[in-house]
Amino acid sequence: MSYIHERDDWPAFRWDESAIAAKLAAARHRQGRLLGRMEGLGFDLRNEAMLRTLTQDVVKSSEIEGEILDIDQVRSSIARRLGIDIGALTPADRDVEGVVEMMLDATRGFDKPLTADRLFDWHAALFPTGRSGMSRIIVGAWRDDRSGPMQVVSGPIGRENVHYQAPDAGRLNAEMAAFLEWFDRKAKIDPVLKAAIAHLWFVTIHPFADGNGRIARAIADMALARSEGSAQRFYSMSAQIRHERNAYYDRLEATQKGDLDITPWLDWFLSCLGRAFEGAEAILANVLFKARFWEKHIQAPFNPRQRDMLNRLLDGFEGKLTSSKWAKIEQCSPDTALRDITELIDQGVLQKDPGGGRSTSYSLVENIA
Repeated sequence: MSYIHERDDWPAFRWDESAIAAKLAAARHRQGRLLGRMEGLGFDLRNEAMLRTLTQDVVKSSEIEGEILDIDQVRSSIARRLGIDIGALTPADRDVEGVVEMMLDATRGFDKPLTADRLFDWHAALFPTGRSGMSRIIVGAWRDDRSGPMQVVSGPIGRENVHYQAPDAGRLNAEMAAFLEWFDRKAKIDPVLKAAIAHLWFVTIHPFADGNGRIARAIADMALARSEGSAQRFYSMSAQIRHERNAYYDRLEATQKGDLDITPWLDWFLSCLGRAFEGAEAILANVLFKARFWEKHIQAPFNPRQRDMLNRLLDGFEGKLTSSKWAKIEQCSPDTALRDITELIDQGVLQKDPGGGRSTSYSLVENIA
């Protein structure tokens, strides 16, 4: 099996501009419209939308690699670094802080050069203990081949299915020098296409022992921020890629085993970006719903536990809310939790979900705003 990095014309990517022109134009149009709508929001609403987007971006980018981060920790870490007041902050683990540091450096420092040292810093932030799971890995430096070639595999040990094999470690200095020079070079290529190519190119080189996917998506986000000239993020490619993870990996594998015509990859990336804009519309609608709710209930006699839980529900509570979850999250007794819930039901804010008994759950009344 041969890969694109083994071809004589690597990395001379080519594509059919006419085949992607309509999707590129549509993506740029929707990108501009979204930014315009967000600029029309007040400062607090814009910050809330950005906080939700960045939280989603960090959480979903890690999920793609099978790593589940605590969403409250991620949200708190981002809010603290951006100076956004969300009330009580949840202490964040080192691995959460590292992913947040990388993503914010990529997007808020979008106009700074992307260098090898900067990538090393990102990698070290992702793996603060020098380990990936139980394995010790090279951190803050390009990988080596001491444990064998870098491969992307699936399946049980002894019957692995090799999806991709990266360039030999001896090529990495030259490969990454070429990539970094291209990434910061001013070129005629549309910046959105540059984001798509950068993602593919970096993950094809696969320069690190682990974390290549997350760093590739951070680089793509950095390029998208450059395309807008703004550090403010209101849509999440990582969240959309997570939703389409199987198609993402299938398209990557097909492209890496093909020739240097990457038209299908660009077509898929632009389509995925378009669907990411739809996700941004949902975030905006939710932010506006939350704002209307608190405007309507500005004089409501909610206690601090109730206010905190209502904000969690308005932000998109994971799973079903039960009295036992309420007691655990708000660190109160089961009787206090049930009393808090009953008061909100009497005020027409919460409702019992269908069902009952020990599995009774509760949700926001749909017309509360």
